[in-house]
Amino acid sequence: MKIFSTRSEIQQYLTRLNGKTIGFVPTMGALHRGHISLIEQAKATNHVVVCSIFVNPTQFNDPKDLQNYPRPIAADISKLEAAGCDILFNPPVSEIYDDNEHWHLNIGQLEFLLEGEFRPGHYQGVTQVVYKLLDIVKPTTLYLGQKDYQQFMVVSRMVEILDIPVKMVMCPIEREVDGLAMSSRNIHLTADDRQHSLILSKTLNWLKTNFDIKNIFQLEQDAMAMLQSEPGVDPEYIEIADGKTLLPANENSISIVALTAARVGKTRLIDNVVIR
Repeated sequence: MKIFSTRSEIQQYLTRLNGKTIGFVPTMGALHRGHISLIEQAKATNHVVVCSIFVNPTQFNDPKDLQNYPRPIAADISKLEAAGCDILFNPPVSEIYDDNEHWHLNIGQLEFLLEGEFRPGHYQGVTQVVYKLLDIVKPTTLYLGQKDYQQFMVVSRMVEILDIPVKMVMCPIEREVDGLAMSSRNIHLTADDRQHSLILSKTLNWLKTNFDIKNIFQLEQDAMAMLQSEPGVDPEYIEIADGKTLLPANENSISIVALTAARVGKTRLIDNVVIR
């Protein structure tokens, strides 16, 4: 695996690939099985796989969260090599951002729903960094995980608005045996937190099993009560949304997804399930 830390080096290398397809997996590191599944999917359908590891400061609302974000780069490199990744782009912040940079992309109400409500400005930071990374790597296909469902929609909207020539692929959520969605943040869970965190996937699965379009409000109320009754769990939202807009689902919604976010102990977790 080749490792680059500057944009000029990776761009020089990629321009010599002569029309080969490039699959790109952007990450913030602390890689787990979920990330590796993206690498494997990219590898199955492209000549070359590029992974980036960059803890992006502009998408963190809480400076402490940024400071505490795990950065096990040696372990990450080993995992990427084992998965057969071809190229790692691991730049410092100074390589991605200039001083006093300004960015704003109007992605409409998608920015302010769900995650956007609880993490104001988060998606501006996401679009800013993904735009930069796409401009550097110029991939054929971009692979993102379903666990960040709203992020996938936000990036898709950016690609559409800015007319970026890249294909988008959403990869399924990888879960632990007991149902917990894999996340880099799971390492912060205590043993008790880990047990309590299972209520997220249990509640989402309950919603899927009991889904009835006529009773969405009642289902959401019951699901919120389930989350609130679990010790150590402080839910922020659980919503049944239209899979295309993330606005509340209704009889006209062709695809429907249930999404949730909660603090479990000191750790914020998100999860979702596609209902139809």
